[in-house]
Amino acid sequence: MMNKPPLLVSACLLGPPVRYDGHGKAMPSPLLFELARRYQLFSICPECLGGLPTPRPAAEISGGDGGDVLDGRAHVITQTGQDVSRAFIDGARQALDSAIRHSYRQALLKANSPSCGNRRDHFDQQLQPGSGMTAALLQRHGISVFNENEMDRLLLTKPQP
Repeated sequence: MMNKPPLLVSACLLGPPVRYDGHGKAMPSPLLFELARRYQLFSICPECLGGLPTPRPAAEISGGDGGDVLDGRAHVITQTGQDVSRAFIDGARQALDSAIRHSYRQALLKANSPSCGNRRDHFDQQLQPGSGMTAALLQRHGISVFNENEMDRLLLTKPQP
């Protein structure tokens, strides 16, 4: 039997209640089954890895996108005004360390998240183009990042060993 390639997956997409609101966002069972059939799934929540509790105040990027936060030009601010940039950056770095250590070449991350969003994210109280910190950091290191709205593209892509 051929070994399945690894796929890094946002934990909330698999169902665990790790989101800021204390809930999960599990994908429909048929999609999860197809992913598990094709890939060896590895769950990760960068925000939890960064030390943030569940539940936690909602947060968004202010002053740029995830790449700007990584480069110190923007911040992640909670609804209560707390700067949680350090926790988001720490979680993104731990996710990257895991990806490198286990040779992940692809990731399926939660859309519209200040950590995991890969196309559009909440910046300055609006949904705008850009990536969250984890998505940006993984992409900087050559890891292909998809979100749950791009499942057709992911499933059409040849899994990378």
